[in-house]
Amino acid sequence: MKKVLILGAGLVSRPHVNYLLEQPDFFITVASRTVSKAEKLVGDHPRGKAISLNVKDEEKLEELVSENDLSVSLLPYTYHVKVAKLCLKYGKNMVTTSYVSDEMKALDGEAKKAGLLLLNEIGVDPGIDHMSAMRVIHNVKSNGGRITSFKSYCGGLPAPEANTNPWGYKFSWSPRGVVMAGKNSAKYLMENEIVEIPGPELFATHWDVDIPGFGKLEAYPNRDSVPYKDIYDIQDTNTMFRGTLRYPGWCVTMKKIVELGLLDDEKEDDLQNLTYANFMKNFVKSSEYDDLKKTLADKWDVDESSDPIHRMEWIGLLGDEKIGLEKGTAMDVFCKILLDKLKYAPGEKDLLVLHHEFLAEYLDKKQKITSTMIDYGIPDGDSSMSRTVGLPGAIAVKLILNGEIKEIGVQIPVKPEIYKPVLNELELQNITCKEVYQDI
Repeated sequence: MKKVLILGAGLVSRPHVNYLLEQPDFFITVASRTVSKAEKLVGDHPRGKAISLNVKDEEKLEELVSENDLSVSLLPYTYHVKVAKLCLKYGKNMVTTSYVSDEMKALDGEAKKAGLLLLNEIGVDPGIDHMSAMRVIHNVKSNGGRITSFKSYCGGLPAPEANTNPWGYKFSWSPRGVVMAGKNSAKYLMENEIVEIPGPELFATHWDVDIPGFGKLEAYPNRDSVPYKDIYDIQDTNTMFRGTLRYPGWCVTMKKIVELGLLDDEKEDDLQNLTYANFMKNFVKSSEYDDLKKTLADKWDVDESSDPIHRMEWIGLLGDEKIGLEKGTAMDVFCKILLDKLKYAPGEKDLLVLHHEFLAEYLDKKQKITSTMIDYGIPDGDSSMSRTVGLPGAIAVKLILNGEIKEIGVQIPVKPEIYKPVLNELELQNITCKEVYQDI
């Protein structure tokens, strides 16, 4: 019986845990600070157990890592290196869906010396994006071609029939991560020119992308794309762009939100008994408070009937509802109303869209290649986000423990020895990246 420790029982955990419980020779331990969440995941399954764990209890964490054959960290990213070091100490492999950090990379030599695998970025973004991209890139290279342009787009959204609010977005968990990403600077390569976007201007840079089999979405840059030239081993490409997808109109509104200062997370205010309108008046910074909507429209230099004003009014930021917090930053207030108002209703589905666009050159031709995944959540079941994040990691766990993935060191899934069997198994789970090759 192979023993797997899963640290964390958050909203992406259920498909991960369920998949591993289906493996007849695996025993699964789910450890969570809130043990009721772990108990809900495991249920009464004979090959699973739930235990309470505060990850700051280093003695208990060490004991659990030592007792299991492999540890999966679905904890906040700040804890991954702590878990990795314990895995190295006790000769155990590790899997996580998060971005590999510099501190994690520094463990590569030790992991290789010990013959262990610390596999990171095996979710959806990062994860399926890497794997589907590398499958195309390696195919082009094996046929004597080279990639001259690569653009990648990914986004989690409400399914079209669940897109029922003016914002074109819904949250199934805390919005803070999504909102904080809106403060990141970005960098990408476009036709041999490096483009750098400072954080405050992130949402000023966006364009429409036509997704095959779906339609038009809006894309904006996602952090620093340039290092992926090396990560994907396509150093001579003239374009390298990774972007985030939203329904049209998101970027215009979020740019106005940034300009207003609603993403500030430093200054804490006394919010007791304040309404959202009271709070917003501090950001409009005008003495003309009789008509907040008109004053805000004037400040933004837009019409009162414009989409950004309509969204602010619809969500309640201009209204008389009490905030319901005693203290907090502007971001706290903004995140609270987003979470309150942009929720999925029972039975609604989410959507995960991943789309790559490549240009490839061969000795005798050029090609445009696309790879597209459109995945929908299950009504009243697992969301697409939880499936596409949780299942790749679970599949990797099975392959590692069954000896089908033999890589060692600190890795991400860009090698065929990792991505091929994972993508093949994902297709059995109806998560498929459809590739189209077209000569141009």
